[in-house]
Amino acid sequence: MILVDTSVIADILTRDREWFVWSSAQIEEWADRGPVAYDAMVFAELAVKFDTQKELEHRLSAFTHLPLPLNAAFQAGKAFEKYRRAGGKRARPLPDFFIGAHAYVAHLPLLTRDPRRVRSFFPSVRLITPQG
Repeated sequence: MILVDTSVIADILTRDREWFVWSSAQIEEWADRGPVAYDAMVFAELAVKFDTQKELEHRLSAFTHLPLPLNAAFQAGKAFEKYRRAGGKRARPLPDFFIGAHAYVAHLPLLTRDPRRVRSFFPSVRLITPQG
């Protein structure tokens, strides 16, 4: 099983000109190995692009929903606290911490195009990125 970040799923749903091919190939490759999962934070970030929950659920039907453990929420909060104490800005990082913490506590690799915060705050998470 692999946890997939919002950016990768969005690439596929929007057929992003730059990233669609890479993201699709990664999803196909990982799907051959086992479930390809998303969590509630990814669902929430993708919701802005859909009119109804049912429509988004339908578009994600090829993926597995993986519930976010409370331990992951706690770890996300602690990592966000470190980030803020180190001078991090408030702009949009909290979902990244939730997704990274989820991969961390579940011992799952994370398929993402934006590994910065996960790499910094959850260095043991195996990241699958365009950079390798």
